Amino acid sequence: MAKRISKRRVDVVRNTILSALRAYKNSHPSADIKVQRQNNVSLRIRIIDKDFKGMDLVDRDTALWKILEPLPDEVVSQITMLLLLTPQETKRSFANLEFDHPIRSRL
Repeated sequence: MAKRISKRRVDVVRNTILSALRAYKNSHPSADIKVQRQNNVSLRIRIIDKDFKGMDLVDRDTALWKILEPLPDEVVSQITMLLLLTPQETKRSFANLEFDHPIRSRL
């Protein structure tokens, strides 16, 4: 049976991901980075960064996975969404809408 994460309990997995993403934030200070827990086994990451403009989606993804892949498997396995957008792309992205207004998880 899966453990429930209480709002009072520190979310170690989420904090581990946020710590790793500090490296990205240090070189991209204007980036807006959010990591949100969807349920007790699922985390979503969204980075909105003007520096993504003109970058291929694969290149964005590759750059971020270089930071995330070294994390322990039990951390990486909880990442279910990695959303990498420019500020302009947020307006037309259905995934961004789902990030801001998630459908409630049954878990």
